Amino acid sequence: MNKLSLSVIILTHQEEKNLQDCLESIQGWVENIFIVDAYSTDKTLEIARRYTDKIHQHPWENYAKQFNWALENLPLNTEWVMRLDADERLTAGLKDELISSLNNLAPEISGLYVKRRVYFLGKWMRHGGYYPAWLLRLWRKDKGYCEKRYMDEHIKLREGRPGFLRNDIIDENRKNLYFWIDKHNRYATREAIDILNSEYHFLPFDTLEEKLQGTQEARKRWLKTKIYLKSPLFIRAFLYFIYRYFIKLGFLDGPQGLTWHFLQGFWYRFLVDAKLYEIYTKAGKDKAAVREFIREEYGVNLDEAG
Repeated sequence: MNKLSLSVIILTHQEEKNLQDCLESIQGWVENIFIVDAYSTDKTLEIARRYTDKIHQHPWENYAKQFNWALENLPLNTEWVMRLDADERLTAGLKDELISSLNNLAPEISGLYVKRRVYFLGKWMRHGGYYPAWLLRLWRKDKGYCEKRYMDEHIKLREGRPGFLRNDIIDENRKNLYFWIDKHNRYATREAIDILNSEYHFLPFDTLEEKLQGTQEARKRWLKTKIYLKSPLFIRAFLYFIYRYFIKLGFLDGPQGLTWHFLQGFWYRFLVDAKLYEIYTKAGKDKAAVREFIREEYGVNLDEAG
């Protein structure tokens, strides 16, 4: 089989439980597999070496900075580049679609959206408005970059227009629930800082693209900033869970869905609000005081985080 002119970039840190399935889904038909590892101490690198010798290590700061470091420093020599997370894998249908169509796209198409299919506790989360989630994951070399944000970063196109693929990427993290809760606790801190940044402009991150018309990301950001974040703290988390679990039929995902929609759609959003409440209560609304509280209590130096 002739390999596609495609370089896949995977960022890793302690991914021994996920990485093999990810690499199996792209082995043998893409030209380059690049691993950018943040100094894992488990078997991540051992697994990676079975599939590629293009392994680089770079200290982690945040996802956007790590991925843009990869784009700027890796020897990318293919026509197309793809972002793939270590806990993701391509479906057989997506593999076949890329092999048959990637080289035949119109030249004005500079990026491709794929649908993400999330699995939780072994079950596909089909309801609750969580599928399909359209993500820009492939782009022509030098046509895409990762937007500079502390949380919820996306690939953006510098020029051209996107196309849309029919098949899915599967997102299934095989780590345990303890890891999931710990990770989302850290995500909640990052999201609280991201929300504060939209008010105080601590960090030189990209301006939100907020449009009711346009891409799914732009619509979600419009709804989040114009409606969700303007609603009262805590109450909005309850309303969002009701919307996802009842109105958008999340209850059809069974006990796994109850766990997922409650934790991701309510607990996580409530935790973000709790962190915002703590910051406002203890530091007030003064920009300098908020900055210092975040540095002392959350260990994030906003003078260096950008």
